[in-house]
Amino acid sequence: MMSTATTMSSAAIDEAVKSVRERGISVEVLNTRAEALERLKAIIPGGASVMTGASVTLREIGFEDLLISKAHPWRNLKDAIAAEKDPAVQGLLRRQGTLADYFVGSVHAIAQTGEIVIASATGSQLAPYAFSSSNVVWVAGIQKITRTLEDGIRRVHEHIIPHEEERMRAMTGGKMGTMIGKLMIFEREAAFLGRTVTLLLVNEPVGD
Repeated sequence: MMSTATTMSSAAIDEAVKSVRERGISVEVLNTRAEALERLKAIIPGGASVMTGASVTLREIGFEDLLISKAHPWRNLKDAIAAEKDPAVQGLLRRQGTLADYFVGSVHAIAQTGEIVIASATGSQLAPYAFSSSNVVWVAGIQKITRTLEDGIRRVHEHIIPHEEERMRAMTGGKMGTMIGKLMIFEREAAFLGRTVTLLLVNEPVGD
């Protein structure tokens, strides 16, 4: 069975944190969404370029609103993408965004055994997660912890996709849904790559 926020034990959380850390990923546990936002603001240095993947979690903790407000010290690469009207140039800017100093997003499942699962329709956030961005920061609520990798993949199909389908249909007046284009299983981060991958685990439900 998939773990949920109402059944998550401290032992399960501790096991997931330990297992993820053993796979070369830094993990910090924050108590609330507000703490997660403040920690995220502290992690990213002034002047850094920032790109984000589409994320309900980032919206719920207030990070998307912060970027939109421009009341921050970073270079938000999505500003240029939003301002560009030429689809070809916009696509180029999106590809260049995978080289951001800090790529921020979320994940869809965190197995207690340490694997992390991310699904994507286009795969646009997977390249920076896997390789191209020097610093990756994920924010995720504890409800995303699952007992096994198989449970994590099941969570994507049985929980994430139906929620995203409903959200996309509502946003587009029923014209567009969603799909899984690519599914990433993040096994570990190799130290020789010299990157920093950080998971900010929020000790309350946030995101889907």
